[in-house]
Amino acid sequence: MQLCLAETPHAILFLERGETNMDLPQFDELHVISDIHMGGAPSFQILRETQRLAGFVRWVAKQRPEEQVALVLNGDIVDTLAEKTNGYVAVNDAVETIDRIMRYPEFAAVWDALAGFVKLANRTLVIVLGNHDIELAFPSVQRLIVGRLAGDDSAARSRIEFSTAGAGFPCRVGGARVFCTHGNEVDPWNYIRYEDLSKAARRISTGRALDPSEWEPNAGTKLVKDVMNDVKGRYAWIDLLKPETSAAVGVLLVLDSKQISKINRIGPIVGELVTGHREFDQRLSAGGFAQPDITSGRLTTADTLLGPNVMQAISGGGMQSSDDLLLQAERTYKTDMPPPMPPEGTLSTGQLIWDRLTGWLRNVSEVEALRRALKDWLADDKTFKVDDPDSTYKAVTASVGPDINFIITGHTHLERAIVIGPEHYYFNTGTWIRLLRFTDGMLASEQAFKPVYDVLKNGKLPAIDGAIFDDKPFVLDQTSSVCIRTEGPSVIGELVHVTGNGTTRETIGTPFRKG
Repeated sequence: MQLCLAETPHAILFLERGETNMDLPQFDELHVISDIHMGGAPSFQILRETQRLAGFVRWVAKQRPEEQVALVLNGDIVDTLAEKTNGYVAVNDAVETIDRIMRYPEFAAVWDALAGFVKLANRTLVIVLGNHDIELAFPSVQRLIVGRLAGDDSAARSRIEFSTAGAGFPCRVGGARVFCTHGNEVDPWNYIRYEDLSKAARRISTGRALDPSEWEPNAGTKLVKDVMNDVKGRYAWIDLLKPETSAAVGVLLVLDSKQISKINRIGPIVGELVTGHREFDQRLSAGGFAQPDITSGRLTTADTLLGPNVMQAISGGGMQSSDDLLLQAERTYKTDMPPPMPPEGTLSTGQLIWDRLTGWLRNVSEVEALRRALKDWLADDKTFKVDDPDSTYKAVTASVGPDINFIITGHTHLERAIVIGPEHYYFNTGTWIRLLRFTDGMLASEQAFKPVYDVLKNGKLPAIDGAIFDDKPFVLDQTSSVCIRTEGPSVIGELVHVTGNGTTRETIGTPFRKG
């Protein structure tokens, strides 16, 4: 029986027809969580429910003790982008960075619970790579984690599995085929060059250092490391808004207009689509580290980066061509040099946006500026609509073969439970970090937004955690998981809210059934 692995742009495994269930790991119950984001100094930590998470891990460990139970950590388990590292990826200091995260006392209960989990027979812990924890692909980091969780216990060590090559984690639960992947594979802001990641791992294994200039990060990493982390030092809540791409720059610039100088470096990268075959051909190069080809794909536009409300304001009510506004960005990509002086009487892209933005900010209150930017960020927000077929759903489901019964992603922080077709279902596990609850009423007018602005301007997480608007907490108490389990001859899949101390669960919607 032949197993054929073919990694596509969406990192999907294809198996020849006629294979038996023995070709994939087999479980009686599978629990999946993602986007935990353990990392960062205490003032940077966006994971709040650590005791609940530890309780949930211990609860899963007790289920069906005589049967096979797996816990899948489906990406962004740790968050190295929240750490101070030398460069965009922690290669030369990867082990030190992950060790530091595991030693934070705030997260100790979670690591202790995971250690207890793998010490039990019939348990399997699976760690899938995300875009905030790509260092988990390095063998030295994996050995560190295995040592922390299992020590010298060979049986416990054998119960830990890493899926870090971009192929996701395929398995079976009863008679159902399940595929888990983080979801950034179909996100042009946050894709991973797995071949370059393998080259970096080889550098570590062979005792050679990686020059930070050799690693070209994706646009999402640039946005976080170059811009968001700087703003986050004053406004800790900025990391809690999702998505971190569309119109994000508008909010960041309203909060800190000095970040305008970084627009030219972020803009051109967005045009790299993960579905572009040229990009994946470059990944297979045997030469140096692949650099983005800004001549392929599509260049993002200024209205995508800043949002229509902000763009309309800074363009004086008229919408100048956003392609014109970022034309200079393409020319000055990958250089720290300022753009060349424009002809007399004209303005460069960066200067044009700078002048218009700062001019607008001088003539509008800070409250109104932030309200308008947030309206762009949250336009058509469907955060709480679990059956909304968002872009991640569309891209992933289009890439998965018809034999998969349950597809499970994360990445967006937006939980989903969607029927694809008869006995074919899609889940997104949401997140365990804080989520801010904005409503149309909160953003309806400058006056309505003023109390929210005061909390946001304070910038600190304790103020965010304690805020109440419309008789509801500003921070949504929502921590999610997906469970796929056998029930007699059937297989049941459900999206679950984990509550309390991690041992109580609330099923969202109607469970999905195969068989």
